[in-house]
Amino acid sequence: MASAKHLLPMVPAGLTILRIRPACDKISILTAPAGDASTCPVCGRSSRHVHSRYTRSLADLPWQGLMVVISVLARRFRCVTDRCPRRIFTERLPGIGVGARRTFRLGDVQRHVGLALGGRAGARLAARLAMPLSGDTLLRMVRSGPDRAPVTPRVLGVDDWAWRRGQRYGTILCDLERRQVIDLLPDRQADGFARWLSERPEVEIISRDRGATYADGARRGAAGAVQVADRWHLLENCSRAFLAVIERRQRRLREAARAEAPAATPGSVVDGPPPPMTSAERLKWERWRRERLLYDRVLRLAADGMPIKEIARTLKLARNTVRRWLRGGEPELHRPRRSSLDPHRAFLERRWREGCRNGAQLWRELRATGFEGSLRVVAEWAARHRLVARAGRIASGFTALSCRQVARLLRTGVEDLTKPQCAYIERLLAIAPEIAAARALAGRFADMVKQRLADDLDSWLDDAENSELRSFAAGLRQDKAAVHAALTTPWSNGQTEGQITKLKLLKRQMYGRAKLDLLRARLVQVV
Repeated sequence: MASAKHLLPMVPAGLTILRIRPACDKISILTAPAGDASTCPVCGRSSRHVHSRYTRSLADLPWQGLMVVISVLARRFRCVTDRCPRRIFTERLPGIGVGARRTFRLGDVQRHVGLALGGRAGARLAARLAMPLSGDTLLRMVRSGPDRAPVTPRVLGVDDWAWRRGQRYGTILCDLERRQVIDLLPDRQADGFARWLSERPEVEIISRDRGATYADGARRGAAGAVQVADRWHLLENCSRAFLAVIERRQRRLREAARAEAPAATPGSVVDGPPPPMTSAERLKWERWRRERLLYDRVLRLAADGMPIKEIARTLKLARNTVRRWLRGGEPELHRPRRSSLDPHRAFLERRWREGCRNGAQLWRELRATGFEGSLRVVAEWAARHRLVARAGRIASGFTALSCRQVARLLRTGVEDLTKPQCAYIERLLAIAPEIAAARALAGRFADMVKQRLADDLDSWLDDAENSELRSFAAGLRQDKAAVHAALTTPWSNGQTEGQITKLKLLKRQMYGRAKLDLLRARLVQVV
Protein backbone atom coordinates (compact mmCIF):
# COMPACT_ATOMS: atom_id res chain seq x y z
CA MET A 1 0.00 0.00 0.00
CA ALA A 2 1.02 3.61 -0.42
CA SER A 3 3.52 5.14 1.97
CA ALA A 4 4.48 8.74 2.77
CA LYS A 5 7.62 8.29 0.72
CA HIS A 6 5.63 7.28 -2.38
CA LEU A 7 2.97 9.94 -1.97
CA LEU A 8 5.26 12.83 -1.05
CA PRO A 9 5.72 14.01 -4.68
CA MET A 10 1.92 14.04 -5.11
CA VAL A 11 1.19 16.39 -2.22
CA PRO A 12 1.24 20.11 -3.20
CA ALA A 13 4.34 22.03 -2.15
CA GLY A 14 4.12 23.66 1.27
CA LEU A 15 2.18 20.81 2.89
CA THR A 16 3.54 18.16 5.28
CA ILE A 17 2.07 14.65 5.42
CA LEU A 18 0.85 13.72 8.91
CA ARG A 19 -1.07 10.50 8.32
CA ILE A 20 -2.20 8.21 5.48
CA ARG A 21 -5.45 6.26 5.60
CA PRO A 22 -5.75 3.79 2.71
CA ALA A 23 -9.11 2.28 1.76
CA CYS A 24 -10.42 0.02 -0.98
CA ASP A 25 -11.50 2.87 -3.24
CA LYS A 26 -9.53 5.93 -2.11
CA ILE A 27 -6.54 7.18 -0.15
CA SER A 28 -6.99 9.86 2.51
CA ILE A 29 -3.93 11.96 3.33
CA LEU A 30 -3.89 14.20 6.40
CA THR A 31 -1.57 17.19 5.92
CA ALA A 32 -0.67 20.47 7.55
CA PRO A 33 0.94 23.66 6.24
CA ALA A 34 4.71 23.63 6.61
CA GLY A 35 5.16 27.30 7.58
CA ASP A 36 4.22 29.08 10.79
CA ALA A 37 3.06 32.37 9.23
CA SER A 38 0.80 33.63 6.46
CA THR A 39 0.35 36.88 4.51
CA CYS A 40 -2.80 39.00 4.67
CA PRO A 41 -4.41 39.18 1.22
CA VAL A 42 -5.45 42.84 1.77
CA CYS A 43 -2.50 44.67 3.33
CA GLY A 44 0.21 42.16 2.45
CA ARG A 45 1.77 41.93 5.94
CA SER A 46 2.84 38.58 7.38
CA SER A 47 1.22 37.38 10.60
CA ARG A 48 2.03 34.58 13.07
CA HIS A 49 -1.02 35.08 15.30
CA VAL A 50 -3.24 32.02 14.82
CA HIS A 51 -6.93 32.69 15.43
CA SER A 52 -8.33 29.19 14.90
CA ARG A 53 -7.97 25.99 12.90
CA TYR A 54 -10.27 24.06 10.59
CA THR A 55 -10.04 21.11 8.17
CA ARG A 56 -10.25 21.43 4.37
CA SER A 57 -10.86 18.42 2.14
CA LEU A 58 -9.35 18.61 -1.33
CA ALA A 59 -9.57 16.16 -4.22
CA ASP A 60 -6.26 15.54 -5.96
CA LEU A 61 -4.95 13.53 -8.89
CA PRO A 62 -5.57 9.77 -8.51
CA TRP A 63 -2.81 7.34 -7.54
CA GLN A 64 -2.75 3.92 -9.28
CA GLY A 65 -6.48 4.07 -10.03
CA LEU A 66 -7.48 5.18 -6.52
CA MET A 67 -9.01 8.52 -5.58
CA VAL A 68 -6.80 10.76 -3.46
CA VAL A 69 -8.36 13.07 -0.86
CA ILE A 70 -6.05 15.52 0.92
CA SER A 71 -7.25 16.82 4.30
CA VAL A 72 -5.48 20.03 5.30
CA LEU A 73 -5.40 21.33 8.87
CA ALA A 74 -5.72 24.92 7.71
CA ARG A 75 -5.48 27.97 9.99
CA ARG A 76 -7.04 31.39 10.36
CA PHE A 77 -4.76 34.28 11.28
CA ARG A 78 -5.23 37.69 12.86
CA CYS A 79 -3.97 40.60 10.82
CA VAL A 80 -1.30 42.63 12.65
CA THR A 81 -2.13 45.87 10.80
CA ASP A 82 -4.40 48.02 12.94
CA ARG A 83 -6.22 49.77 10.10
CA CYS A 84 -6.56 46.75 7.81
CA PRO A 85 -10.25 46.07 7.05
CA ARG A 86 -9.55 42.33 7.10
CA ARG A 87 -9.16 41.46 10.76
CA ILE A 88 -9.10 37.69 10.32
CA PHE A 89 -7.99 35.87 7.18
CA THR A 90 -7.44 32.30 6.09
CA GLU A 91 -4.00 31.26 4.98
CA ARG A 92 -3.41 30.78 1.25
CA LEU A 93 -2.21 27.32 0.26
CA PRO A 94 0.06 26.84 -2.76
CA GLY A 95 -1.61 25.15 -5.74
CA ILE A 96 -5.05 25.51 -4.17
CA GLY A 97 -7.60 28.24 -4.86
CA VAL A 98 -9.56 30.12 -2.20
CA GLY A 99 -12.58 28.02 -1.29
CA ALA A 100 -11.63 25.38 -3.87
CA ARG A 101 -12.43 21.73 -3.33
CA ARG A 102 -9.82 20.40 -5.74
CA THR A 103 -6.20 21.16 -6.49
CA PHE A 104 -5.22 23.23 -9.51
CA ARG A 105 -3.59 20.26 -11.23
CA LEU A 106 -6.68 18.06 -10.84
CA GLY A 107 -8.93 20.85 -12.12
CA ASP A 108 -6.68 21.36 -15.13
CA VAL A 109 -6.84 17.66 -16.08
CA GLN A 110 -10.61 17.54 -15.61
CA ARG A 111 -11.04 20.70 -17.68
CA HIS A 112 -9.08 19.18 -20.56
CA VAL A 113 -11.29 16.09 -20.38
CA GLY A 114 -14.29 18.40 -20.72
CA LEU A 115 -12.70 20.25 -23.63
CA ALA A 116 -12.15 16.97 -25.45
CA LEU A 117 -15.42 15.15 -24.72
CA GLY A 118 -17.98 17.58 -23.35
CA GLY A 119 -20.24 17.08 -20.32
CA ARG A 120 -21.73 13.60 -20.03
CA ALA A 121 -19.07 11.75 -21.98
CA GLY A 122 -16.31 13.58 -20.09
CA ALA A 123 -17.96 12.79 -16.75
CA ARG A 124 -18.07 9.08 -17.62
CA LEU A 125 -14.39 9.05 -18.54
CA ALA A 126 -13.41 11.08 -15.46
CA ALA A 127 -15.22 8.59 -13.21
CA ARG A 128 -13.37 5.73 -14.87
CA LEU A 129 -10.08 7.57 -14.22
CA ALA A 130 -10.92 8.00 -10.51
CA MET A 131 -11.59 11.73 -10.87
CA PRO A 132 -15.41 11.74 -10.51
CA LEU A 133 -17.51 14.84 -11.06
CA SER A 134 -20.82 15.68 -12.72
CA GLY A 135 -21.27 16.71 -16.33
CA ASP A 136 -22.62 20.13 -15.29
CA THR A 137 -19.53 20.78 -13.15
CA LEU A 138 -17.31 19.73 -16.03
CA LEU A 139 -18.98 22.18 -18.41
CA ARG A 140 -18.77 24.92 -15.78
CA MET A 141 -15.02 24.31 -15.53
CA VAL A 142 -14.73 24.46 -19.33
CA ARG A 143 -16.57 27.78 -19.45
CA SER A 144 -14.53 29.34 -16.65
CA GLY A 145 -11.15 28.19 -17.95
CA PRO A 146 -8.32 30.61 -18.66
CA ASP A 147 -8.66 32.63 -21.85
CA ARG A 148 -6.12 32.20 -24.58
CA ALA A 149 -3.97 35.23 -25.26
CA PRO A 150 -5.67 37.37 -27.94
CA VAL A 151 -4.40 36.64 -31.44
CA THR A 152 -4.63 39.14 -34.29
CA PRO A 153 -4.18 37.29 -37.59
CA ARG A 154 -2.48 38.63 -40.66
CA VAL A 155 -4.35 36.23 -42.97
CA LEU A 156 -7.98 35.70 -41.96
CA GLY A 157 -10.39 33.02 -43.19
CA VAL A 158 -14.11 33.66 -42.70
CA ASP A 159 -17.15 31.50 -43.40
CA ASP A 160 -20.59 30.79 -41.98
CA TRP A 161 -21.76 27.76 -40.01
CA ALA A 162 -25.26 26.62 -39.13
CA TRP A 163 -26.73 26.85 -35.66
CA ARG A 164 -29.78 25.32 -37.31
CA ARG A 165 -29.60 24.70 -41.03
CA GLY A 166 -31.73 27.03 -43.10
CA GLN A 167 -32.78 29.13 -40.09
CA ARG A 168 -29.88 30.51 -38.09
CA TYR A 169 -26.19 30.89 -38.88
CA GLY A 170 -23.01 32.07 -37.16
CA THR A 171 -19.56 33.12 -38.36
CA ILE A 172 -16.26 31.32 -37.83
CA LEU A 173 -12.95 33.19 -38.07
CA CYS A 174 -9.65 31.35 -38.58
CA ASP A 175 -6.01 32.33 -38.62
CA LEU A 176 -4.88 30.66 -41.85
CA GLU A 177 -1.20 30.99 -41.01
CA ARG A 178 -1.45 29.38 -37.57
CA ARG A 179 -4.25 27.03 -38.77
CA GLN A 180 -6.48 27.62 -35.77
CA VAL A 181 -9.86 29.14 -34.91
CA ILE A 182 -9.59 32.53 -33.26
CA ASP A 183 -13.21 33.56 -32.73
CA LEU A 184 -16.88 32.73 -33.29
CA LEU A 185 -19.57 35.33 -34.00
CA PRO A 186 -23.24 34.71 -33.15
CA ASP A 187 -24.54 35.72 -36.61
CA ARG A 188 -23.37 36.20 -40.17
CA GLN A 189 -24.30 39.84 -40.59
CA ALA A 190 -21.95 42.29 -42.31
CA ASP A 191 -22.22 44.75 -39.40
CA GLY A 192 -20.85 42.31 -36.82
CA PHE A 193 -18.02 41.20 -39.11
CA ALA A 194 -17.09 44.82 -39.93
CA ARG A 195 -17.07 45.72 -36.22
CA TRP A 196 -14.77 42.77 -35.47
CA LEU A 197 -12.36 43.80 -38.24
CA SER A 198 -12.31 47.46 -37.21
CA GLU A 199 -10.93 46.40 -33.81
CA ARG A 200 -8.08 44.48 -35.50
CA PRO A 201 -6.38 46.69 -38.10
CA GLU A 202 -3.50 44.21 -38.48
CA VAL A 203 -5.55 41.99 -40.82
CA GLU A 204 -4.01 42.18 -44.29
CA ILE A 205 -5.68 39.34 -46.26
CA ILE A 206 -9.26 38.03 -45.97
CA SER A 207 -10.19 34.72 -47.60
CA ARG A 208 -13.95 34.29 -48.01
CA ASP A 209 -16.65 32.69 -50.11
CA ARG A 210 -18.36 34.65 -52.88
CA GLY A 211 -21.28 35.81 -50.75
CA ALA A 212 -21.97 39.53 -50.61
CA THR A 213 -22.29 39.64 -46.80
CA TYR A 214 -18.66 39.05 -45.91
CA ALA A 215 -17.46 41.07 -48.90
CA ASP A 216 -19.43 44.07 -47.63
CA GLY A 217 -18.23 43.58 -44.06
CA ALA A 218 -14.62 43.33 -45.21
CA ARG A 219 -14.89 46.55 -47.24
CA ARG A 220 -16.31 48.46 -44.29
CA GLY A 221 -14.15 46.97 -41.53
CA ALA A 222 -10.82 46.56 -43.31
CA ALA A 223 -10.78 48.68 -46.45
CA GLY A 224 -7.06 48.17 -47.01
CA ALA A 225 -7.15 44.37 -46.72
CA VAL A 226 -6.90 42.17 -49.82
CA GLN A 227 -10.00 40.02 -50.32
CA VAL A 228 -9.47 36.54 -51.77
CA ALA A 229 -12.34 34.49 -53.23
CA ASP A 230 -12.26 30.82 -52.34
CA ARG A 231 -11.20 28.71 -55.33
CA TRP A 232 -13.46 25.79 -54.45
CA HIS A 233 -16.48 28.09 -54.41
CA LEU A 234 -15.43 29.49 -57.79
CA LEU A 235 -15.44 26.01 -59.30
CA GLU A 236 -18.69 25.10 -57.55
CA ASN A 237 -20.41 28.27 -58.80
CA CYS A 238 -19.24 27.52 -62.33
CA SER A 239 -20.63 23.98 -62.05
CA ARG A 240 -23.98 25.32 -60.89
CA ALA A 241 -24.13 27.78 -63.78
CA PHE A 242 -23.29 25.00 -66.25
CA LEU A 243 -25.96 22.74 -64.71
CA ALA A 244 -28.52 25.53 -65.09
CA VAL A 245 -27.72 25.67 -68.82
CA ILE A 246 -28.46 21.94 -69.13
CA GLU A 247 -31.67 22.23 -67.08
CA ARG A 248 -32.95 24.83 -69.54
CA ARG A 249 -32.36 22.35 -72.41
CA GLN A 250 -34.15 19.27 -71.11
CA ARG A 251 -36.06 18.85 -74.32
CA ARG A 252 -32.76 18.53 -76.16
CA LEU A 253 -31.67 15.86 -73.67
CA ARG A 254 -34.74 13.77 -74.48
CA GLU A 255 -34.27 14.22 -78.22
CA ALA A 256 -30.70 12.98 -77.96
CA ALA A 257 -31.81 10.03 -75.79
CA ARG A 258 -34.49 9.04 -78.32
CA ALA A 259 -31.99 9.23 -81.16
CA GLU A 260 -29.58 6.90 -79.33
CA ALA A 261 -32.30 4.57 -77.99
CA PRO A 262 -35.06 4.22 -80.59
CA ALA A 263 -36.64 1.41 -78.61
CA ALA A 264 -38.15 3.14 -75.61
CA THR A 265 -36.77 2.03 -72.27
CA PRO A 266 -38.79 1.90 -69.02
CA GLY A 267 -39.33 5.37 -67.69
CA SER A 268 -38.29 7.25 -70.86
CA VAL A 269 -41.72 7.60 -72.47
CA VAL A 270 -43.15 11.10 -72.25
CA ASP A 271 -46.51 10.69 -73.94
CA GLY A 272 -48.80 7.74 -74.46
CA PRO A 273 -49.31 4.64 -72.34
CA PRO A 274 -46.57 3.67 -69.90
CA PRO A 275 -44.04 1.09 -71.07
CA PRO A 276 -43.45 -2.15 -69.16
CA MET A 277 -41.87 -1.33 -65.81
CA THR A 278 -41.54 -2.58 -62.27
CA SER A 279 -43.76 -1.35 -59.43
CA ALA A 280 -41.15 1.06 -58.13
CA GLU A 281 -40.58 2.50 -61.61
CA ARG A 282 -44.32 2.85 -62.14
CA LEU A 283 -44.66 4.96 -58.97
CA LYS A 284 -41.89 7.28 -60.17
CA TRP A 285 -43.39 7.44 -63.65
CA GLU A 286 -46.88 8.30 -62.36
CA ARG A 287 -45.50 11.03 -60.11
CA TRP A 288 -43.60 12.44 -63.07
CA ARG A 289 -46.72 12.38 -65.27
CA ARG A 290 -48.64 14.37 -62.64
CA GLU A 291 -45.87 16.96 -62.58
CA ARG A 292 -45.93 17.10 -66.39
CA LEU A 293 -49.66 17.86 -66.35
CA LEU A 294 -49.07 20.70 -63.88
CA TYR A 295 -46.15 21.90 -66.00
CA ASP A 296 -48.38 22.08 -69.10
CA ARG A 297 -51.03 24.01 -67.16
CA VAL A 298 -48.41 26.48 -65.93
CA LEU A 299 -47.27 27.12 -69.51
CA ARG A 300 -50.82 27.65 -70.71
CA LEU A 301 -51.67 30.07 -67.90
CA ALA A 302 -48.45 32.00 -68.46
CA ALA A 303 -49.22 32.21 -72.18
CA ASP A 304 -52.61 33.72 -71.27
CA GLY A 305 -50.81 36.50 -69.37
CA MET A 306 -51.39 35.34 -65.78
CA PRO A 307 -48.56 36.48 -63.40
CA ILE A 308 -46.40 34.00 -61.56
CA LYS A 309 -47.88 34.80 -58.15
CA GLU A 310 -51.42 34.17 -59.40
CA ILE A 311 -50.40 30.92 -61.12
CA ALA A 312 -48.82 29.64 -57.92
CA ARG A 313 -51.94 30.52 -55.93
CA THR A 314 -54.28 28.92 -58.47
CA LEU A 315 -52.36 25.64 -58.84
CA LYS A 316 -51.14 25.58 -55.19
CA LEU A 317 -47.49 25.50 -56.19
CA ALA A 318 -44.43 27.23 -54.84
CA ARG A 319 -43.56 30.40 -56.72
CA ASN A 320 -39.97 29.23 -57.18
CA THR A 321 -41.27 26.08 -58.87
CA VAL A 322 -43.44 28.10 -61.27
CA ARG A 323 -40.56 30.47 -61.96
CA ARG A 324 -38.15 27.59 -62.66
CA TRP A 325 -40.58 25.91 -65.04
CA LEU A 326 -41.20 29.12 -66.95
CA ARG A 327 -37.43 29.60 -67.34
CA GLY A 328 -37.09 26.23 -69.02
CA GLY A 329 -36.58 23.82 -66.12
CA GLU A 330 -39.03 21.04 -67.00
CA PRO A 331 -40.03 18.30 -64.53
CA GLU A 332 -37.40 15.61 -64.59
CA LEU A 333 -37.92 11.87 -64.22
CA HIS A 334 -35.34 11.17 -61.54
CA ARG A 335 -33.26 8.03 -61.70
CA PRO A 336 -30.56 6.76 -59.34
CA ARG A 337 -27.12 8.12 -60.16
CA ARG A 338 -25.37 4.81 -59.74
CA SER A 339 -26.26 1.24 -58.91
CA SER A 340 -24.41 -1.46 -57.00
CA LEU A 341 -25.02 -3.64 -60.07
CA ASP A 342 -22.94 -1.47 -62.41
CA PRO A 343 -19.69 -3.46 -61.98
CA HIS A 344 -21.59 -6.74 -62.48
CA ARG A 345 -23.81 -5.95 -65.47
CA ALA A 346 -21.61 -7.87 -67.92
CA PHE A 347 -21.92 -11.01 -65.78
CA LEU A 348 -25.71 -10.59 -65.45
CA GLU A 349 -26.17 -10.01 -69.18
CA ARG A 350 -24.11 -13.12 -69.96
CA ARG A 351 -26.09 -15.31 -67.55
CA TRP A 352 -29.34 -13.87 -68.91
CA ARG A 353 -28.35 -14.79 -72.47
CA GLU A 354 -27.45 -18.27 -71.21
CA GLY A 355 -31.05 -18.71 -70.04
CA CYS A 356 -30.93 -17.97 -66.29
CA ARG A 357 -34.13 -15.99 -65.56
CA ASN A 358 -34.42 -16.48 -61.79
CA GLY A 359 -33.51 -13.39 -59.74
CA ALA A 360 -32.66 -15.36 -56.59
CA GLN A 361 -30.32 -17.66 -58.53
CA LEU A 362 -28.60 -14.69 -60.15
CA TRP A 363 -28.19 -13.07 -56.75
CA ARG A 364 -26.59 -16.21 -55.27
CA GLU A 365 -24.15 -16.42 -58.17
CA LEU A 366 -23.30 -12.73 -57.80
CA ARG A 367 -22.66 -13.18 -54.08
CA ALA A 368 -20.06 -15.80 -54.93
CA THR A 369 -18.22 -13.21 -57.08
CA GLY A 370 -18.10 -10.60 -54.27
CA PHE A 371 -21.39 -8.73 -54.79
CA GLU A 372 -22.61 -7.23 -51.48
CA GLY A 373 -25.99 -5.85 -52.59
CA SER A 374 -29.42 -7.10 -51.62
CA LEU A 375 -31.65 -9.65 -53.34
CA ARG A 376 -34.20 -6.91 -54.13
CA VAL A 377 -31.80 -5.10 -56.47
CA VAL A 378 -31.11 -8.20 -58.54
CA ALA A 379 -34.77 -9.27 -58.50
CA GLU A 380 -35.88 -5.87 -59.86
CA TRP A 381 -33.23 -6.08 -62.58
CA ALA A 382 -34.51 -9.50 -63.62
CA ALA A 383 -38.16 -8.36 -63.48
CA ARG A 384 -37.38 -5.37 -65.69
CA HIS A 385 -35.70 -7.58 -68.30
CA ARG A 386 -38.62 -10.02 -68.28
CA LEU A 387 -41.08 -7.18 -68.85
CA VAL A 388 -39.04 -5.78 -71.71
CA ALA A 389 -38.73 -9.20 -73.33
CA ARG A 390 -42.46 -9.86 -72.89
CA ALA A 391 -43.33 -6.60 -74.63
CA GLY A 392 -41.05 -7.43 -77.53
CA ARG A 393 -38.66 -4.57 -76.87
CA ILE A 394 -34.90 -4.73 -77.31
CA ALA A 395 -32.94 -3.47 -74.33
CA SER A 396 -30.60 -0.69 -75.28
CA GLY A 397 -27.14 -0.11 -73.82
CA PHE A 398 -28.11 3.50 -73.01
CA THR A 399 -30.78 4.73 -70.57
CA ALA A 400 -32.33 8.15 -69.97
CA LEU A 401 -30.16 10.39 -67.81
CA SER A 402 -30.87 13.20 -65.39
CA CYS A 403 -29.49 16.70 -65.86
CA ARG A 404 -26.80 16.12 -63.24
CA GLN A 405 -25.73 12.90 -64.93
CA VAL A 406 -25.50 14.66 -68.28
CA ALA A 407 -23.44 17.46 -66.71
CA ARG A 408 -21.08 14.89 -65.23
CA LEU A 409 -20.70 13.13 -68.58
CA LEU A 410 -19.97 16.41 -70.32
CA ARG A 411 -17.18 17.14 -67.84
CA THR A 412 -15.71 13.61 -68.08
CA GLY A 413 -12.91 12.71 -70.43
CA VAL A 414 -13.73 10.69 -73.56
CA GLU A 415 -11.43 7.88 -72.45
CA ASP A 416 -13.60 7.32 -69.35
CA LEU A 417 -16.93 7.05 -71.24
CA THR A 418 -18.59 4.03 -72.77
CA LYS A 419 -19.47 3.91 -76.46
CA PRO A 420 -23.21 4.57 -75.88
CA GLN A 421 -22.32 7.53 -73.65
CA CYS A 422 -19.94 8.97 -76.24
CA ALA A 423 -22.60 8.61 -78.95
CA TYR A 424 -25.15 10.32 -76.73
CA ILE A 425 -22.81 13.24 -75.95
CA GLU A 426 -22.00 13.71 -79.66
CA ARG A 427 -25.69 13.73 -80.57
CA LEU A 428 -26.53 16.16 -77.75
CA LEU A 429 -23.77 18.62 -78.68
CA ALA A 430 -24.86 18.46 -82.33
CA ILE A 431 -28.47 19.41 -81.62
CA ALA A 432 -27.68 21.83 -78.74
CA PRO A 433 -24.76 24.12 -79.69
CA GLU A 434 -25.48 26.31 -76.65
CA ILE A 435 -24.52 23.41 -74.38
CA ALA A 436 -21.34 22.84 -76.39
CA ALA A 437 -20.34 26.50 -76.02
CA ALA A 438 -21.09 26.50 -72.28
CA ARG A 439 -19.11 23.28 -71.91
CA ALA A 440 -16.07 24.82 -73.55
CA LEU A 441 -16.28 27.94 -71.37
CA ALA A 442 -16.72 25.89 -68.18
CA GLY A 443 -13.70 23.79 -69.10
CA ARG A 444 -11.59 26.88 -69.75
CA PHE A 445 -12.63 28.38 -66.43
CA ALA A 446 -11.79 25.19 -64.50
CA ASP A 447 -8.35 25.03 -66.12
CA MET A 448 -7.77 28.70 -65.39
CA VAL A 449 -8.57 28.24 -61.67
CA LYS A 450 -6.64 25.00 -61.23
CA GLN A 451 -3.56 26.26 -63.05
CA ARG A 452 -3.78 29.82 -61.61
CA LEU A 453 -3.85 31.51 -65.02
CA ALA A 454 -4.74 35.01 -63.84
CA ASP A 455 -3.79 36.58 -67.20
CA ASP A 456 -6.63 34.69 -68.90
CA LEU A 457 -9.36 36.10 -66.66
CA ASP A 458 -10.20 39.18 -68.73
CA SER A 459 -10.42 37.28 -72.02
CA TRP A 460 -12.62 34.62 -70.40
CA LEU A 461 -15.00 37.24 -69.02
CA ASP A 462 -15.27 38.89 -72.43
CA ASP A 463 -16.07 35.56 -74.11
CA ALA A 464 -18.61 34.56 -71.45
CA GLU A 465 -20.59 37.81 -71.59
CA ASN A 466 -22.44 36.71 -74.75
CA SER A 467 -22.92 33.06 -73.74
CA GLU A 468 -25.25 31.05 -71.53
CA LEU A 469 -22.84 31.71 -68.64
CA ARG A 470 -23.24 35.49 -68.82
CA SER A 471 -24.95 35.71 -65.40
CA PHE A 472 -22.05 33.86 -63.78
CA ALA A 473 -19.56 36.04 -65.65
CA ALA A 474 -21.36 39.21 -64.49
CA GLY A 475 -21.01 38.10 -60.87
CA LEU A 476 -17.30 37.42 -61.39
CA ARG A 477 -16.78 40.85 -62.91
CA GLN A 478 -18.38 42.51 -59.87
CA ASP A 479 -15.99 40.57 -57.62
CA LYS A 480 -13.07 40.69 -60.03
CA ALA A 481 -10.44 41.86 -57.54
CA ALA A 482 -11.13 38.94 -55.19
CA VAL A 483 -11.20 36.46 -58.09
CA HIS A 484 -7.89 37.78 -59.41
CA ALA A 485 -6.40 37.47 -55.90
CA ALA A 486 -7.58 33.85 -55.77
CA LEU A 487 -5.57 33.15 -58.93
CA THR A 488 -2.43 34.94 -57.76
CA THR A 489 -2.18 34.18 -54.01
CA PRO A 490 -1.82 30.81 -52.24
CA TRP A 491 -4.61 31.48 -49.75
CA SER A 492 -7.95 29.69 -49.85
CA ASN A 493 -10.72 28.71 -47.45
CA GLY A 494 -9.95 25.00 -47.20
CA GLN A 495 -8.62 25.33 -43.64
CA THR A 496 -11.75 27.22 -42.62
CA GLU A 497 -13.99 24.51 -44.07
CA GLY A 498 -12.06 21.91 -42.10
CA GLN A 499 -12.57 23.86 -38.88
CA ILE A 500 -16.30 24.03 -39.63
CA THR A 501 -16.31 20.24 -39.84
CA LYS A 502 -14.71 20.11 -36.39
CA LEU A 503 -17.29 22.58 -35.08
CA LYS A 504 -20.12 20.40 -36.42
CA LEU A 505 -18.61 17.40 -34.64
CA LEU A 506 -18.57 19.30 -31.35
CA LYS A 507 -22.18 20.44 -31.86
CA ARG A 508 -23.29 16.85 -32.43
CA GLN A 509 -21.38 15.65 -29.37
CA MET A 510 -23.39 18.17 -27.34
CA TYR A 511 -26.66 17.24 -29.11
CA GLY A 512 -26.89 20.71 -30.67
CA ARG A 513 -27.57 22.39 -27.31
CA ALA A 514 -24.26 24.19 -26.84
CA LYS A 515 -24.34 27.96 -26.48
CA LEU A 516 -21.79 30.26 -28.05
CA ASP A 517 -19.58 30.54 -24.96
CA LEU A 518 -19.25 26.76 -24.65
CA LEU A 519 -18.58 26.31 -28.36
CA ARG A 520 -15.98 29.06 -28.23
CA ALA A 521 -14.34 27.47 -25.19
CA ARG A 522 -14.10 24.02 -26.78
CA LEU A 523 -13.04 25.26 -30.20
CA VAL A 524 -11.12 28.47 -29.54
CA GLN A 525 -9.84 28.42 -25.96
CA VAL A 526 -8.11 25.03 -26.04
CA VAL A 527 -4.68 25.49 -24.47
